[in-house]
Amino acid sequence: MPITSSSPLPPLPDFRPVSYSRLTLTELMIPSYANFGGKIHGGILLSLMDKVAYAAASKHAGTYCVTVSVDGVNFLQPVEVGELVSLLASVNYVGRTSLLVGIKVVAEDVRTGLVKHTNTSYFTMVAKDDVGKPTTVPGLSLERPEDTRRFLEAIKRREFNAQFNREFNNARTDLAIEDSLHLLEAERCRISY
Repeated sequence: MPITSSSPLPPLPDFRPVSYSRLTLTELMIPSYANFGGKIHGGILLSLMDKVAYAAASKHAGTYCVTVSVDGVNFLQPVEVGELVSLLASVNYVGRTSLLVGIKVVAEDVRTGLVKHTNTSYFTMVAKDDVGKPTTVPGLSLERPEDTRRFLEAIKRREFNAQFNREFNNARTDLAIEDSLHLLEAERCRISY
C-alpha cells in the first residue's frame, strides 16, 4: 500500500557535507557497449558519467538537476569489454543554483586485478524546481582538506574557463582570414574554393 502524506516536504538544510552526496556507480562493460575496435564507446562512458553526475547533484540539491556543461573529457586509456568501470562522484563546488560534480573513472580487469584510471571529468549541473526554474541549493560543508582543495580548484577552473572564453571570442572576432592564411601552410588541409 503506498504511503501518502499531505504535509509539505521539510525545508532543505543550509549546508550539506560533501560526504552526503559522494557515491560510486559500478557497471560491467558488456559486448554491446563496444565499438568496431572492441573498445567501449566513449558515448557509453559519457552517458554513465552524466548519470552519476545527476545522482550526486540531485542528492545534494534535494531536487531535479540538469547538465549544463562538461569539462575535461579526455580518455586516457581504453576500456575493454569485461572490465568493471567505477565512476566515483562528489559535489566539489556549489554556487547559488549550480553544482560542480567531479567524476573519476576507473576500470578494473577482474581477472588480473589491474585497475586503471581512464579519465576525470567535471559536470556543471543546475538545480530546478517543480516548474523548471533554477532553484537555490544548500551550501557545501567541506569536511576534509581534500574537499577544500577541490572547492578552490573549482573556483580557479571557473575563472580560467571564463578567461579562455573571453579571449577566444575576442580572437575569433578579430580573426582576419586573409592575414592568417600563412598558419595553414604546415597543416593538413587544402583550400578548395
